[in-house]
Amino acid sequence: MNSAGLLVDSFGRVREAVHEAVEGLTEDELAARIDPDANSVAWLVWHLTRIQDDHLADAFDTKQLWASDGWATRFGLPFSRQATGYGQTRAEVGAVRAPAELLLGYHDAVHARTVELIGSVTNADLARVVDTAWDPPVTLGVRLVSVIADDLQHAGQAAFVRGVVERTGADRDH
Repeated sequence: MNSAGLLVDSFGRVREAVHEAVEGLTEDELAARIDPDANSVAWLVWHLTRIQDDHLADAFDTKQLWASDGWATRFGLPFSRQATGYGQTRAEVGAVRAPAELLLGYHDAVHARTVELIGSVTNADLARVVDTAWDPPVTLGVRLVSVIADDLQHAGQAAFVRGVVERTGADRDH
């Protein structure tokens, strides 16, 4: 397996985990929070997809699908189009409500774009610096591994919240 194949497989695992966490849940179940400060499945999946969209668009110097393909309008969230979820308040986390089809539609679009962008990445490409704001500067390889790790953690959290929601019948904030 080459670098591109490894990356495509890794992001494919993220997509599988996202679908397993979301499919079959109602909008209320997706928005359920196990306590007032907890993240919902909807917020976790929206956030991990926003980070993937944002970070890969930046690394490959392309537009984010969130704005360019109208996802921001379809979601209609009450905060900046640049928001990715990082540092959001309790109220902002609670404002992320969406049906499964919308969450999965956005995620699948970002996944398809991701596969397109990484499909021809070579070992040499992984050393390209994509962010000089850090010391040491961030390479493409480090950025992609970081996104994969973050996505998988959040997808796992979403699966956990789903399990709690299904076992307890929770479908609203506590």
